[in-house]
Amino acid sequence: MRPIPDPGAVAPAPKHCMRRNPLSPKKLLLTKWTAMTPRNREKHFVVLRVIEPEPPSIRVEQVELEAVHSKQVYLLQWRELTDATLWRQGWV
Repeated sequence: MRPIPDPGAVAPAPKHCMRRNPLSPKKLLLTKWTAMTPRNREKHFVVLRVIEPEPPSIRVEQVELEAVHSKQVYLLQWRELTDATLWRQGWV
């Protein structure tokens, strides 16, 4: 026999509905990314450097991405990596 649910209780969200943890700029170093729209025929990138601001009290805003194939380096706002229409984490 199953217990009757309490009408005031909040049911946990199903696992498929849970959102991912937001990216942390501190953990971006050496992570791999795939561009959903290739840049100059470059699709796979690695975060080479998280650019630290001069006064440490200011938040990190930019990262340097290196294209795996050409070794070309790009400067990018790190929050753009959270846009699933532009980037996927890992090499897809």
